[in-house]
Amino acid sequence: MKVLIVGSGGREHAIAWACAKNKDVEKIWCAPGNAGIASLAECVAIGPMEFDKLVAFAKENQVDLTIVGMDDPLVGGIVDVFEAEGLRVFGPRKNAAILEGSKAFSKDLMKKYDIPTAAYTTVQSPEEAYEYLETAEFPLVLKADGLALGKGVLICENLEQAKDGVKEIMEDKKFGASGNQMVIEQFLEGREISVLSFVDGKTIRTMASAMDHKRAGDGDTGLNTGGMGNFSPSPFYTEEVDRFCCDHIYQKTVDAMAAEGRPFKGIIFFGLILTKDGPKVLEYNARFGDPEAQVVIPRLKNDMIEVINACIDGTLDQVDLQFSDDACLCVVLASDGYPVSYEKGFPISGLETFEGLEDEFVFHAGTKFNEKGEIVTNGGRVLAVTALAPTLQEARAKAYKATERVEFANKYMRHDIGHAIDEV
Repeated sequence: MKVLIVGSGGREHAIAWACAKNKDVEKIWCAPGNAGIASLAECVAIGPMEFDKLVAFAKENQVDLTIVGMDDPLVGGIVDVFEAEGLRVFGPRKNAAILEGSKAFSKDLMKKYDIPTAAYTTVQSPEEAYEYLETAEFPLVLKADGLALGKGVLICENLEQAKDGVKEIMEDKKFGASGNQMVIEQFLEGREISVLSFVDGKTIRTMASAMDHKRAGDGDTGLNTGGMGNFSPSPFYTEEVDRFCCDHIYQKTVDAMAAEGRPFKGIIFFGLILTKDGPKVLEYNARFGDPEAQVVIPRLKNDMIEVINACIDGTLDQVDLQFSDDACLCVVLASDGYPVSYEKGFPISGLETFEGLEDEFVFHAGTKFNEKGEIVTNGGRVLAVTALAPTLQEARAKAYKATERVEFANKYMRHDIGHAIDEV
């Protein structure tokens, strides 16, 4: 079997790592990939939004399965393009990827089908937003409607902050066309949990729970990022929470999309918050999270390719999805200054110390080879140092110990990933 993976981050590295374990996989390509993925796959210089080039490559190389890791190409309709050419591809079609592509759509869907979420309103212009805010209760949340690299969400404590947020999203267009429409949402308090799932259009199989750390600084301070670390499972995702979500959120979402004529095949990421009134949906994503993938995929006992094929073929009901009892935790090594501004191109040392290990991994997010053939930093989030262990506490200790083996000039990380573990 020949596999093509579309994307270039830590999520795609984890997907490639899982695919490489399948004995029937003879060749993996990744477009465009990164320096870490290059140890498992041949990286090809095609961008994730260059659909025609990707289709031509898949045909020319007789690719059997294409796995789309990133949100932009999914929302842009890459699956429709591949399917129209008779190519086998994993991910939701454009009309289903809107579940992530439009916050307004997903909120309206939840309201229509009685899926628990925060109260909200949708505004089409800055003037409409300013008028609404004059009588709103604070704190509240502003969300750019479209994709914004996980950063288009602003928590506003007062009217002044909210007005600044409207200007940033809708007038200054910090997130481009994603800010043409905006959701203003009730602020919810509680612990946030991520639950990924495989979906085949009608059946859903949820994966192990995880907890992200979005803020850049220790103590959950600083700006929102794409994620500074993660762990799985979440000790706060109890059997009671799971039962509620199974009854009121997971299958209802799949059924709602089917009822709307938008059957969803692929990965649904449920961003949940445990409020005093019960679990509610904060957001949906239409693909593996990053760095959620880096802690959930290493715990997956099933063969990834087999599960993906079941999703495509509509036979997921025949799959018994299982996860290791081991816990997994990852610490993101970032470039100092992320997510605002940072330097790139610094050589990375110590990566070879992870070779051959079965309980410690380093998934590359932002790396490349320089002209000397050295692996250097090439992004805000550079690496996800990941460890498996019998308990979350042991996984955390092991992961942080492993970060000491990796060095680059402007290395930055949070030192409290998994701090909530101690509160259980």
